[in-house]
Amino acid sequence: MSLLGPVLAAVASATGTPAPQPATAEPAAAPRLQSVGTFEQPLHVDAPPGDRSRVFVVEQGGKIRIIKGGRRLEQPFLDVSGQITAGGEQGLLGLAFAPDYAQSRRFYVHYSAEEDGGTRIVEYRASASNPDVADAGSARLLLQQDQPEANHNGGPLRFGPDGMLYIGLGDGGGGGDQHGRRGNGQSLSTKLGKILRIDPRQSGSRPYSVPSGNPFRTRAGAAPEIYAYGLRNPWRMAFDPATGDLAIADVGQNEIEEINFTRRNRARGANFGWRPFEGRQRFASGESAPGHVPPVLQKSHADGWCSITGGVFIRDRALGSGLQGRYIYGDFCVGQVRVAKLRPGRATNDRSLGVRRVENLSGFGTDGQNRVYVTSLAGPVYRLTR
Repeated sequence: MSLLGPVLAAVASATGTPAPQPATAEPAAAPRLQSVGTFEQPLHVDAPPGDRSRVFVVEQGGKIRIIKGGRRLEQPFLDVSGQITAGGEQGLLGLAFAPDYAQSRRFYVHYSAEEDGGTRIVEYRASASNPDVADAGSARLLLQQDQPEANHNGGPLRFGPDGMLYIGLGDGGGGGDQHGRRGNGQSLSTKLGKILRIDPRQSGSRPYSVPSGNPFRTRAGAAPEIYAYGLRNPWRMAFDPATGDLAIADVGQNEIEEINFTRRNRARGANFGWRPFEGRQRFASGESAPGHVPPVLQKSHADGWCSITGGVFIRDRALGSGLQGRYIYGDFCVGQVRVAKLRPGRATNDRSLGVRRVENLSGFGTDGQNRVYVTSLAGPVYRLTR
């Protein structure tokens, strides 16, 4: 209880004048989703580090659009629609700008190739004469991976706090991690079902190099690019820009959607459990997942969840202190935007953010000011504001 009220009341009684009322803080405005435009099947929002004037929207069909000065530019930043196959879980799936983008103009895309549906990670550079347009002739293939099926292509592409490029790939598709004797998620001989970590800069005649700290770099028979494994279909991963902590949302099979979380650098060599485990429950009996790291949060298909949409860590100060560091996420079917506090082993304060339902919730992202965006595959893109 404040002591100021009784003191003012006593003064008022002695003087016979009304006591002034103590000032009260204005309640914080509830967050809301503000429309920033409508696009063709948007999946992701991003921006170069420190860019305060532009927002880049990734469309599944193969175009990257720019919002500048509050309006969408007519000419796409990049158009690879003629080089990809799109639809379902294929298409232009990821975008990441190099940490030194202001100097190097390098950025990276993750897409499903037109000729075979396989994964391609390709480097481009922005035009030296027009920063709002990519130089199509600068394309440089870094990595390609065959995809046995048209689903579970993954899609995440993020630079970590160490400056390395992290790539998320699904388990090869079909159902139940059906490829390989015991599936791909637990096999270190394939890049499928993994988070990869590479230095994307050209190294001599090689398109990229494998960082010396990768956990399986010297293990015989293992793909040296592997950083973490045991994933079914990672649909977005995010590094907390303040702490370097990592969250990975992994789409489930028939029952459980999950979010995995580790502190900075603790995902190195982590096994997130698929296919022996779906969420925290058994999926493939008799199969082992050495050192299995259970998810910190899981959602059930029995409650309407069908395909988790991974988010980002909120670091936009304009949203208020109560949301700082919270992880924002949702689900394609449920459409409810939620936030939770992630910590090793568990999530706390998991709740609805209280904003409108987003139909076909497909992605989240941030711009150069750490402002948070939400995308709907139906077309709308929103910015979280107060």
